[in-house]
Amino acid sequence: MTPDKAAVRTYFAKLGLETEIADIYLALHASGPQTISELSRSSGVERTRIYRLIDQLIESGLIEVETHYKRGVLKAAPIANLRILISRREQELQGLQDELQMVEQLLGRNQLASPASRIQFYHSQEGAKQMLWNETRAKGEIVGVLYQPVQIDTGSKFFERWVSQCNQKDLRFRSVYGDKFQHAVADWYTTHDNERLKHWQGRLINAETLSISHSMFVYDDVVAYYNWKEGEIFGIEIHNKDIAASQRGLFELLWDKAAAELTQ
Repeated sequence: MTPDKAAVRTYFAKLGLETEIADIYLALHASGPQTISELSRSSGVERTRIYRLIDQLIESGLIEVETHYKRGVLKAAPIANLRILISRREQELQGLQDELQMVEQLLGRNQLASPASRIQFYHSQEGAKQMLWNETRAKGEIVGVLYQPVQIDTGSKFFERWVSQCNQKDLRFRSVYGDKFQHAVADWYTTHDNERLKHWQGRLINAETLSISHSMFVYDDVVAYYNWKEGEIFGIEIHNKDIAASQRGLFELLWDKAAAELTQ
């Protein structure tokens, strides 16, 4: 198997498409339009199997069916058509993400008992994104200490979705931050024009009062710590009413010590 064929097979597999679909598409791409009998020989896929896969190939936008001299002929469609399939998958994943909260609530209601305290660890960039998305379920104000803007770590696409969700729910934020955060935000908005949080207040705190080395958020009965720097990404959520109340109290002390309120 050539490296090119192996790469295409691997990519199709990531899209949830079977190896035989990759072989059929590669044969059409290499040899042009073919009848099913011809395609079976050139691709190495049995005729009966091709018949079963035709609908999936058409639905994925990978082939087109033409009539040549009263014969049905299969033709390779532009590979760029896979963008339609990818877009569809993105919408499906977004729908699953939106429905997850409902499922969690249903399961929560069915639990006989729930522990008063819980610690949840998260690893990698995706884990940190999940922590941020968890904040969109907050019932009250979200307060925090910011090391650097989350959009720099998550990328603009996720950040815009997160901001949009927060704004739809009218979530309110207050944060204290240092010089590093202030400069990074200024740099970000010189080249980006994405939606911003509607209800966000921030205050600058000097390094003598607090040297900020990581980010921390408090909402409801949750305290979330993020370590996201120098290639090391992990986070911790502590679900405990007393600890959350204590950290919220410490935040209010920092808020009072911080500089005059700034806008986002």
